[in-house]
Amino acid sequence: MVTIRLSRGGAKKQPFYHVVATDSRARRDGRYIERLGYYNPVARGSATEVLVDLERVDYWIGVGAQMSDSVKKIVKDHRKATAAAA
Repeated sequence: MVTIRLSRGGAKKQPFYHVVATDSRARRDGRYIERLGYYNPVARGSATEVLVDLERVDYWIGVGAQMSDSVKKIVKDHRKATAAAA
């Protein structure tokens, strides 16, 4: 099964996450099928906190992928922010 989840990167005490579509059996930071965006929880200044390709997320959901709980929240908030900006 394909899962859309977070893959951790960044340094110690400075987390940075990639939103990826991956096989559910793969390791958290292991192999992935496609990178869909990123989430930077410690963004400061003019740095962007979230960037997600919503069209690709919709595609993966359309073919049966499941989102993790944290990604559901991130995507929901990103959709709301982009709708408000438009």
